[in-house]
Formats: sequence, C-alpha cells, structure tokens
Amino acid sequence: MIPWLDTDTPFPDVSTALTTEAPGLLAAGADLSPQRLLMAYQHGIFPWFSEGQPILWWSTDPRMVLMTANFHVTDSLRKTLRKVERSRNEGGRWQVRFDSAFELVMRNCAAPRRDGPGTWISEDIIAGYTGLHRMGYAHSAEVWLDGELMGGAYGVCIGRMFYGESMFARVTDASKIALSYLVRFLREQGVSMIDCQQETGHLASLGAAPIPRAQFLAHLRNSIELPQITAWEPIAPLAPAS
Repeated sequence: MIPWLDTDTPFPDVSTALTTEAPGLLAAGADLSPQRLLMAYQHGIFPWFSEGQPILWWSTDPRMVLMTANFHVTDSLRKTLRKVERSRNEGGRWQVRFDSAFELVMRNCAAPRRDGPGTWISEDIIAGYTGLHRMGYAHSAEVWLDGELMGGAYGVCIGRMFYGESMFARVTDASKIALSYLVRFLREQGVSMIDCQQETGHLASLGAAPIPRAQFLAHLRNSIELPQITAWEPIAPLAPAS
C-alpha cells in the first residue's frame, strides 16, 4: 500500500518507499504543477507512470547518477564533437543551443521511437515542465543541423543540482552531442552530479553508476542550497583538436 496524495498533501518521507514489488514507489496522486514538481525534486522524488495509470512518484534506492567528471566520450564521439564545434564556431551547418526550443525538445522526446511507441511524456507532463522552464528551473540542450532540431536533452536544475529527464536523436549521436555540451557546461558551473533516476545499460555506457539513496540525498541537500545558474550558454565540450 502507498499513500494517495491530494493536491495539497505533502510527500511522505522517502524512507517509506516500497522495497519489493515496485522498489522505490513512494506515492500516487496529486498533480504535475510546477510547484509540485519543484517540491518533488527538492526531496529526491520524481514522477514516472504509464498511460492510464495515476501519477506515480518514486524515490529509488540505489539511485543512478552521472558524476560530470566521469562522463565517458568514445573516440568516435570525440571526433564528431570536434566537427560540430568547428561548424558552430564558423556559423556552419551544425549549431548547439540551450533553451531556444524547450517545448519542442520535450515533444520530440515524447514522440514514437523507431524501436517502439512514444514515451510516458504526456501533455500534462509537458505543461508542468514548460512551466518550470518559464520559472527558470528546467532547461534544454539542442543540436541543430541546417536549421532543423536533430537532437536534444532536457532536465531540471535547482541550485547546483541537475536532474536529467529525457533525450532524443533524429540523426546518429545527436543526443550524445547535446549531452556532451550540457555536461561540460554543468561542470564549469560547479555541478558535479546529474540525477539519472533509473539504472540502464545506456546510462552506464555514458559513465553513470548507482549510489545509495542516502548518499544521493546528502549531495542533493547541499547542492540545492547553492545559487541558481543564471546564464545558460553552450561551451566547447572538449579541448580544441591538436
């Protein structure tokens, strides 16, 4: 049994999340308003549910995180990033932007994939996170080719804590390019941890690893008290090619 939340019900303590059947499931109900989402992230809680289900709130243990210092870049991706950075500097075909098309990034993340249906990102989710974006808490990294959005990632940033939400790619490596620029920017801003929420092989290949929830929450509590990042501009994700 998990508690049902009304719109004004606070979240239960994350220590009460289920440990069997649906490990990490904490509560159901409430809404997806920007205020509710902020409250969730400040306590290490995130929404995740399928179509036809009520809103489900989770706090997993262990927690999958990407330390920005551990982000893994393959040799092939490194070569691609150098090409993109040269193009970006010369006003060429490739451009990388932050926050120029936040809702469009979300809608591309929600679209059906080549290997399956669309994600759980519903219109209510889009409304809640675009509200956070207008408040300055949600951000997107975008990869453009010949003026078309080809890949991107988005997430939530509170203080110096970043919570990754979703990525998409319409051409090879476009989501990894977006993430590479985002990770470099966050490192420069003093963000050392990106919350990845759930453990997957793809995230592990990028350098993410699980840590105990208690360790994650301790880092979160310190990081969200730091000043907000105010200027979001992409910087080169790698040293210039020799």
